[in-house]
Amino acid sequence: MAITVRNASPQDIPVILEIYNQAVLYRTCTADIEPQSLEDRTEWFEKRVHNGYPVFVALDGDLVVGWASYGPYHTRPGYRFTVENSVYVHQDHQGRSIGRQLLQPLLQHAKVNGIHSIMAVIDAENIPSMKLHASEGFVEAGRYRELVFKFDRWLDVVVMQILL
Repeated sequence: MAITVRNASPQDIPVILEIYNQAVLYRTCTADIEPQSLEDRTEWFEKRVHNGYPVFVALDGDLVVGWASYGPYHTRPGYRFTVENSVYVHQDHQGRSIGRQLLQPLLQHAKVNGIHSIMAVIDAENIPSMKLHASEGFVEAGRYRELVFKFDRWLDVVVMQILL
């Protein structure tokens, strides 16, 4: 079945949370180490929407299989035209170009809304994410050694960037 992408609604928050918490518990694509609550993710969603940031979901039929968003890179005013993106695909649906289908509307939304730069902060072992971002024009802007400690080990982080 074809994947469709749409704006997320409050009804999607539980599945967005499930996908995110899978990553928290089993993968290194987030530096969070404790699962979030439904209250946490609802607050996150409401802040994104209130501040004009997008949240998209990918659907396989009626099933949400991924989500993507962007938000502030830093809170200081000088960074207001730079955002950090997030793309998460359910572990059972990876390898189907869903990440690309989520990233493309994020880029379009950013362009239309005057964003100058998008940053992707990626675990250096997450080659698929780096390839995805590179395929859409992101370039490596820097590497940080042993920046994240998760699963009893240090992780390097790659920062990728696209100028719009």
